[in-house]
Amino acid sequence: MDIEALRTFVAVADEGQFQVAAAELDVSQQAVSKRVAALERELGVRLFTRVPRGARLTLDGQAFLPHARSVLRAAERAAASVRPGKRPLRIDV
Repeated sequence: MDIEALRTFVAVADEGQFQVAAAELDVSQQAVSKRVAALERELGVRLFTRVPRGARLTLDGQAFLPHARSVLRAAERAAASVRPGKRPLRIDV
């Protein structure tokens, strides 16, 4: 499962519009649509109902959202654990 697809899914869920999520992520609206479509294909469900003024989470999307947020938080914690300056300095003599 692609982390960027999860990040995109959460952004669309939070913003309610593909275009606004694209601006927030600094990617094209087409990229957002492709990422969400790929995630939907991978999961085998529709995550959003497309409406004239944006996108609304389906029941499957609502069920998946807290898990997507959890994965993103875990990925951020994992990256932070190995970033320079985040660990105690060790000097061997």
